[in-house]
Amino acid sequence: MKPARVRPIAALWEWQASAACRGLASDRFFSPQGERGAARAERERSAREICEGCVVRDECARFAVESGEQHGVWGGVTGREREAQRQRSRS
Repeated sequence: MKPARVRPIAALWEWQASAACRGLASDRFFSPQGERGAARAERERSAREICEGCVVRDECARFAVESGEQHGVWGGVTGREREAQRQRSRS
């Protein structure tokens, strides 16, 4: 029997090399603690705009869901939206 092929840890992140956000400041995608209302909505809108045309958007969003990422916009999906997805999946 052949041993299972295991992908190296680095391979889990390969998609990031092609990300539209590569090299951008993380504060464009992650709100500071306590940010709410119009400021948070604008940050999320701006992040989604960057994600919109990204070639690895699906991989990014999938990674955030699978890894349990609670914060930031990943693949155009906010932490609140990912949590709602997890809740729907559980029910």
